[in-house]
Amino acid sequence: MQINLAHILERATDGTPINVAVFDARSNSGSQTDNSRLLAQLTMKARGAGLKVDQSALAFAESGRIKFFGTPTLVDHLARSGRPRWTHKISV
Repeated sequence: MQINLAHILERATDGTPINVAVFDARSNSGSQTDNSRLLAQLTMKARGAGLKVDQSALAFAESGRIKFFGTPTLVDHLARSGRPRWTHKISV
C-alpha cells in the first residue's frame, strides 16, 4: 500500500528548523493507541527511507473534516495552517 507523505521544513517560534512528516493515514480502529502505533511505524519507515523527522502527525478525514493526530505542537500548527501538500509516497 502507498501512503502519501508531506516532508517539510518548518520553523519553531524561536526560528529553529524542524523537519516535519505528515502522513495521509489513520488506523483502522481510529483509537488513540492504534493511531500512536501507526504513527510510530510510519515515522520509522520515513526515517528508514532517509528522511529526517523531528515531529510527525497523521492527517485524515473524519466527518467531512481534516483531523490531525501526533506531536501536540505540530497538531496545533496544522490545525491553524491546514494540511500540507504531499511531497512523497512511502510503501507499507
